[in-house]
Amino acid sequence: MKNLTVILFFFASILSFGQSFEIINSDNEKKVITLDDLKAFQKHTIKSLKITNHLKEYKSTLENANGVLLRDVLSKVSSKEKSPKVLSEYYIVCIAEDNYKVVFSWNEIFNTAVGDTALIITDAKDRPNDGISTLSPTDFATGDM
Repeated sequence: MKNLTVILFFFASILSFGQSFEIINSDNEKKVITLDDLKAFQKHTIKSLKITNHLKEYKSTLENANGVLLRDVLSKVSSKEKSPKVLSEYYIVCIAEDNYKVVFSWNEIFNTAVGDTALIITDAKDRPNDGISTLSPTDFATGDM
């Protein structure tokens, strides 16, 4: 039996602080992104989405949510690494204020349909000033928002 070695590399850590978030790239460079910064990106709207917990139990419905693609924001973060082989070893960790974490692989965001839908939510009906959050609407269990 061969040994499996797992080496983890960060492409970015995203730390949410309500109305802004910090991106720390693989070169340990930090960039703060505010709600105003996100206005420069193409807006995506989710009319209605059932929010479920990890057991896929219905919790609420997110309505009229606006956001920007996580991929679009991350594509503006520079990294010295350009090799596709090495980039495929990277992952992105999104950490909320309450320390809840969501992890995406670089390939997942940049090379699959997940990247077409994973959003940084900026506002939603009944949650206009709730702060910034991430959402992957194609997940089977979306997670509480």
